[in-house]
Amino acid sequence: MAWYAIVGPREAGATERDQMFARASAILESEGVEDPQRVDVPAKGTAAATEGTALREAVHAIVPALQSGSLFGGKTGVVIVDTQQLLKAEVDAITEMLKNADEDQAVAVFLAAGTLPAAIKKLVATSGKVTSVKTATERDAALWITDYAKSNGLRIDQAARSALIQTFGSNTSQMKNALEQIAVGSSTVTADDIEDRFTNRPDEPLWFLGDAIMAGDQGQALRRLGDFLHHQHPLIFLSYLEGEVRKRSLASVAPDYDTFTTWAKANPNSYATKKIWEARTRANAGALSQAVGAISRADLTLKTMPEATHRVTLERLTVAMCRWMSR
Repeated sequence: MAWYAIVGPREAGATERDQMFARASAILESEGVEDPQRVDVPAKGTAAATEGTALREAVHAIVPALQSGSLFGGKTGVVIVDTQQLLKAEVDAITEMLKNADEDQAVAVFLAAGTLPAAIKKLVATSGKVTSVKTATERDAALWITDYAKSNGLRIDQAARSALIQTFGSNTSQMKNALEQIAVGSSTVTADDIEDRFTNRPDEPLWFLGDAIMAGDQGQALRRLGDFLHHQHPLIFLSYLEGEVRKRSLASVAPDYDTFTTWAKANPNSYATKKIWEARTRANAGALSQAVGAISRADLTLKTMPEATHRVTLERLTVAMCRWMSR
């Protein structure tokens, strides 16, 4: 087996990417590859193909990795990062190379966030293996803290664990860096150690905040709103809310699931789409109408009023949305 693919979530953060790279390293080690080549695929539209080839310059390094063996008799290996950003011509060229490559001499591992190009997925599924990395949650982070403490001989009490999650969310990569700094001087980690030394907030998917709002959990929603605003623009939050209210409005009047997915132009197999459909009776027409008006007013405030008013506006909107959407 020489071709592998590891597919992470569309909005893969540091934790998910670390897991993807760890799996890739384990695969290459098990295949006996000692010095793999790394190819970072640039975003679409940021570079042109090199003359005489369908591949952009940054992607071209995959060619020698697949077409030549190691000088020392071992296997060559290549890790293709952000495979979802490959152009169609590049996908065609790479799949053709894979079909003609010597599987006893070369190993290729494709890392993709969200979607793996269909042609590569088909080829890997036929003659290799496709695995997935799920979105990390705070529960996953709590388990990670327990394992890390045991492996490194650290004492981390419950208050310190809560402080780690409060500060870093599900980002175990940042947690690891923080714990390594603290462990230099002590084998015991306290909540004060975390709160006194680290002020960064977790950069997490927006749907974490959306789930808290739809569940009516005001405290959780306000905390996650603060986390979000530390990293993102508030108008992104309003756009997300507008989309959620629109979908819930369509779900509330659609006669069946297929009609709803057609109206909403949503993926019928998506967990998020199914979740909206299952909650279609939670918010009534009056609550949905109030939500639309409140989002519109908040949008106007953010675009016309001083920045000092923005946070309180969004906090009030969040509390109101918790009440309306969880009825």
